[in-house]
Amino acid sequence: MVATPWISLTTDYGLTDGFVAACHGVIARIAPAARIIDVTHLVPPADVRRGAAVLAQTVPYLPVGVHMAVVDPGVGTTRRGVALATPGGLLVGPDNGLLPEAAAALGGVTAAVELTEPRWLATRVSGTFHGRDVFAPVAARLALGAPLAEAGPAIDPAGLVRLPPPIVAADVDGFTAEVLTVDHFGNVQLAAPAEHLDPPAATVRVGPPGPTPGWTAVRGRTFGDAPDGGLVVYADSAELVAIAVNGGRAVDLLGVGPGDLLRVAW
Repeated sequence: MVATPWISLTTDYGLTDGFVAACHGVIARIAPAARIIDVTHLVPPADVRRGAAVLAQTVPYLPVGVHMAVVDPGVGTTRRGVALATPGGLLVGPDNGLLPEAAAALGGVTAAVELTEPRWLATRVSGTFHGRDVFAPVAARLALGAPLAEAGPAIDPAGLVRLPPPIVAADVDGFTAEVLTVDHFGNVQLAAPAEHLDPPAATVRVGPPGPTPGWTAVRGRTFGDAPDGGLVVYADSAELVAIAVNGGRAVDLLGVGPGDLLRVAW
């Protein structure tokens, strides 16, 4: 396997402890020439769906390499550690639904292994820190070009844990969709693909599921298409339907969070 000297890291480790630095250090000891991109370490703790969405929406824009992701509330249990090969790179992390969406974004899983080879792992594997003791050393060895098959036995990609599909339901005058994520700016991203906004309308209604959603929003292309403090519904950079407030925070106005349902009607 050709060396892929880029490694990306996506975790819920935060920035107040030494967890991220420890992972960097393990990688640097094994593959000192590897270049690391920190995608984020501020995924809400244990929020696998948010981590999966961030990862899937980011990896297509990163260099071909090894993408290590750790949002792992089941660390130390019987959940598997896995590495996945795709046409666009390698993914390393827990088998809890975190990786398959990113794998699909990179062209689909072409091979998968369970991470059981002791020589690839730390001498002592902590029951609570597999990012340092399992996933970081595996990511580093893969970045050096070590064969995926040496990391552990092959597994059937069809058996990987997958998150339940988010709710998206269209009707004659709009659609209802699950809130997928809320970003740093308070913009609310729905699970509905952008084509759900067709046919375009100058304004739409937004709110909880029901016959007449409570807020009027501009159907726009960007934030400034709405007046100051106004709602805008638009196709975001991931080509999903999103809702923003021009100069404000849509999440505060709408009072929703990931997993809640919103209806967009015209």
